[in-house]
Amino acid sequence: MNLFNSFWMAGFECSDQMNAFGNRVDLLKKTGHIEYIREDYSRLYDLNISTVREGIRWSVVEKSPFQYDWTDVIVQLEAAKEMNIQIVWDMCHFGYPDDLTPLHPKFAQRFAALCRAFVELFRVYNPHEPLIITPINEVSFISWLGGDVKGTVPYCINYGWEVKYALMKAYIEGCAAIKSTDANAHILITEPLINIAPSCNEQYLDDCKIKNDEQFQVLDMLTGRICAELGGREEYLDILGFNYYSNNQWRYPEQEFICWKTQDAEMGWRPFHEMVAEAWARYDRPFIIAETSHPQEDRPLWMSYIVEESREMIKADLPLSGICLYPIIDRPDWDHTDIWHKSGVWDIYDTQSLARTLHKPTFDAILAGQKQIQELQETFIHI
Repeated sequence: MNLFNSFWMAGFECSDQMNAFGNRVDLLKKTGHIEYIREDYSRLYDLNISTVREGIRWSVVEKSPFQYDWTDVIVQLEAAKEMNIQIVWDMCHFGYPDDLTPLHPKFAQRFAALCRAFVELFRVYNPHEPLIITPINEVSFISWLGGDVKGTVPYCINYGWEVKYALMKAYIEGCAAIKSTDANAHILITEPLINIAPSCNEQYLDDCKIKNDEQFQVLDMLTGRICAELGGREEYLDILGFNYYSNNQWRYPEQEFICWKTQDAEMGWRPFHEMVAEAWARYDRPFIIAETSHPQEDRPLWMSYIVEESREMIKADLPLSGICLYPIIDRPDWDHTDIWHKSGVWDIYDTQSLARTLHKPTFDAILAGQKQIQELQETFIHI
């Protein structure tokens, strides 16, 4: 059974993290989404989208320990209910309260309490609707950013494993709190899917294999396959979410991105559908492309690439349950907030009015891709 109201989904940037300069960057506020939420949702109808990814912004909700201000979350809940939009919720999409870091001794306790309180709130507004939650988005990435290259809290170097371990402790305790509060809730884990290829020197083959395998540590911790002391369980993984962008493949040790336009196999490029098939085989769960987009003028070309790769997944009878366009509204850079990526379906040129401007080539590419995928899905249904 597909839990999502629409195969095509939209993601609204909801990071509220501290950036590399120690400044809090609230992207939901920066993009004006809370203010224009009904207008943003109404734009989705033309793209046949009725499922979205949103975040609660932990730093906004919990200003004091165990005291919650749900004001903006209620705005989201009410708008979604009014406009028949299904929200897939992120409890933590890069950002913690001012008094917490993943290494704080009460981090997991506070996070589990937050998850429990949110589920109770959600059920007040939606007693019978499916509840899908991502406890912490991209643990692999944020543990590297904050633990290895001091790009965010806790601003460490060479401490990525410790940060990852602490985040997964909170993640698993959050899952336990969610499931104990609502046994019918579903966990969507969203992790980047990457490919690291060795340079021409064969001495790096083993290094790359280890690094590629490490991308699954988070999933293995969640399911209890490693670090069993954290309490992970197979039943905590309901839906796989693969986040995939044009810079998800690179060469080692040069750290050189492999050009997605040429898709040069000699450089180590792997087709996305092959990467997905390999990851899916490890866990055997339905999955979505949880995030994908591209900046600037290549947005339509990237969309066509994602569509073609998705068609290959469907042909291979893989349980692809959706594609999330993330972000649907343009976003500013985390560290240099005066720079906007131009990576949405709607751009923001005037940062005062935050008016949305449709990028029609991308819009048209999505509509064309929707038609191609729907035709293929209908063909497979009739076979």
